[in-house]
Amino acid sequence: MALTRTGIACARVLALALLITACAVATSESGGATPDTPAPPEAAAPAQSSSPTTYYVRPDGGSAERCTGRVDAAYPGSGTAQPCAWDHPFRALPPQGDPRIGGGDTLIVASGSYMMGYGAPGAGACEADAAFDCMMPPVPSGPDPDHPTRILGAGWESGCSASPELWGTERPWFILNLTGSDNVEVACLEITDHSTCVEDHTGGLACERDNPPFGSWAAVGIYAEDSANVTLRDLNVHGLAVGGVNAGRLTDWLVERVRIAGNGWSGWDGDIEGDDSNAGTLTFRQWTVEWNGCGETYPGGQPTGCWGQSAGGYGDGVGTGATGGHWIVEDSAFQYNTSDGLDLLYAREEGSQIEIRRTVARGNAGDQIKTSGPTTIENVLAVSNCGAFEGQPFTHSVDPCRAGGSAIALTLRTADQATVVNSTVTGEGDCALIVECQEGYDCSGAESVVLRNSIFLGNPEFQGGGDTTCLAWTDIDPDPIAIDHAIVDGVKNPPDPCPAGSQCGVSPGLVDEGIDTFDGHLLETSPAIDSGTADGAPADDLEGRPRDATPDIGAYERWEPVAWTYVPTVLRDPNLMNTGK
Repeated sequence: MALTRTGIACARVLALALLITACAVATSESGGATPDTPAPPEAAAPAQSSSPTTYYVRPDGGSAERCTGRVDAAYPGSGTAQPCAWDHPFRALPPQGDPRIGGGDTLIVASGSYMMGYGAPGAGACEADAAFDCMMPPVPSGPDPDHPTRILGAGWESGCSASPELWGTERPWFILNLTGSDNVEVACLEITDHSTCVEDHTGGLACERDNPPFGSWAAVGIYAEDSANVTLRDLNVHGLAVGGVNAGRLTDWLVERVRIAGNGWSGWDGDIEGDDSNAGTLTFRQWTVEWNGCGETYPGGQPTGCWGQSAGGYGDGVGTGATGGHWIVEDSAFQYNTSDGLDLLYAREEGSQIEIRRTVARGNAGDQIKTSGPTTIENVLAVSNCGAFEGQPFTHSVDPCRAGGSAIALTLRTADQATVVNSTVTGEGDCALIVECQEGYDCSGAESVVLRNSIFLGNPEFQGGGDTTCLAWTDIDPDPIAIDHAIVDGVKNPPDPCPAGSQCGVSPGLVDEGIDTFDGHLLETSPAIDSGTADGAPADDLEGRPRDATPDIGAYERWEPVAWTYVPTVLRDPNLMNTGK
């Protein structure tokens, strides 16, 4: 569940020289709370560049007085205004100062490690006792979507093999500032800090936040608000003390090949101060969100101190405030976050819609996927092994199978339609699927949920006293759920009679049906092979392989194992719990 839904109970900390005040944060129905954060700076509005210019940063560059920043060369050792690169991103975007780049310019940052915060080159205007405010100003807006301002790591155009590292120190609120930034592209960066600490942690990992020096940590990787036409691509945002991304009031964003992992409170938090609602099309492709709600050891990059809401933490991989927008999530993974995996429950404003395709959600301690409103789910593997954190050496205190731990949770408004097609769904929570009517709406018969060409496999409930996962539960009358061409096995209260074209009480014939080692590929003897319907079936499967005219049931089309490129299985073995590192 996303946090702070009922508002903030005290003023957030203002920017610049104001003192940090204690703040009690009102919580959502989930009972969590986020650390206090300041009001963000106002968006800068520098003049657009008359002619777009490319600037360079490299470790052997010089200051803004010594180098023009316009040539990709080292500082020669003497002189001013030399044709050479700057030595730090703060030379282009100085804390407490005006940007030296304009809208539509490009800043290319060479491979290397760049300290971001108090004490860094270009941060001379920062003060030790207000180090939390030592952040770059907002990236200047590009003149239009076809001419964005670009912040790029060197190699951005050729696979991004050695991303420059921007690492926060002395507790800045965030590292990259997109407040009011429109028409911007950010690519090929690693954004992190050099500390294991987690803000306000109750299990011994709390950061120093009262007296300088504060240490080599930062709260959030990327902050954005009132921002349109932004592309984030090839980023690794990990190990921050609070969150990877805190962003709201976005319009038409594209996020591709972005990993958000090991951030102490949450991965992508869409709950900002004031209104949160997003608009336009929000597209996320190859988006990996994992291990949020855990600290990340430095060095080492291993999960530690994982905590949930009953211990004072949060833990959603993705959560939002009340929002609109057309959300498209494709070829992505949400795994091993300490609350919900992908929580779009609050995408509930009129006109919002959600599409999720070719996506894996597994091992999250709450629900794996949660949506609101019109929803399309295709080629999804949802494995709710929601007890995965229990008894692990990296766990401080996580609530197993929180709020039921369903694999898929759908919330509908009046007359909303949802489909779950060619998906493989299993779990050890209350139910594989729950369908609820959104509070304040009248759901009385025009709603529908179609479950087609999908596998539903039950298990004993985690700490359930012998109970078994149910197939589906709804509070809507009449029941809106229609099933066809499914395989249903091992669930409590299976459908009777078995739905049209379906097989009930029959093992689906998967490579591995164990809840913690689950592999949904089909065995050559699987009854799912060629048993689906082409009506509404997607053209490809979870791994992008084509489906034929008689599609298989489930997320995977059967092919010979030599062709498999499956996302690696993650076990409850602490030595295997750090996928993606």
